[in-house]
Amino acid sequence: MRTPMIILGVVLIATTAACGSTSGPAGQGAPTTAGRPGAGDQNAVRVKVEESSLGPILTDQNGRTLYAFRNDKGRTSSCTDECVATWPALISREPATTGTGASRELLSQTDRAEGTSQATYGDWPLYYYVGDVGPGDVDGQGVDDVWFVVGADGKLIKTMP
Repeated sequence: MRTPMIILGVVLIATTAACGSTSGPAGQGAPTTAGRPGAGDQNAVRVKVEESSLGPILTDQNGRTLYAFRNDKGRTSSCTDECVATWPALISREPATTGTGASRELLSQTDRAEGTSQATYGDWPLYYYVGDVGPGDVDGQGVDDVWFVVGADGKLIKTMP
């Protein structure tokens, strides 16, 4: 009886440690904070513009696609709980910076209900989609007709790939 309990304890410890990993959505290196996938790391993140199957869109420094949620109003995120588990917010302790093609004037941040700072672009808080498995993926585009990639001008791109 003791051996199975010891093995179970080791498995639980290993599982808990894996949950605290710093890999991003689907383990593809999006920034993280406190083990929350896709949530931003302790350094500033960078928002840039890259070419995609939808044309030029916002990505993070690793080429991960960034999305906006049409239900967000006034630069305030309304994506919490189960929503943010699927659509992790782009957060960091330091304000996000701009990279190639992104406008410094459109990039800002907003405070989330749990006390973190989320990057915004134009009027939109920015998110990842956990269904995107690598840089350049746009699998979240048009989900539920409320999730869309953001263009360099800060407007939602509503075309489909």
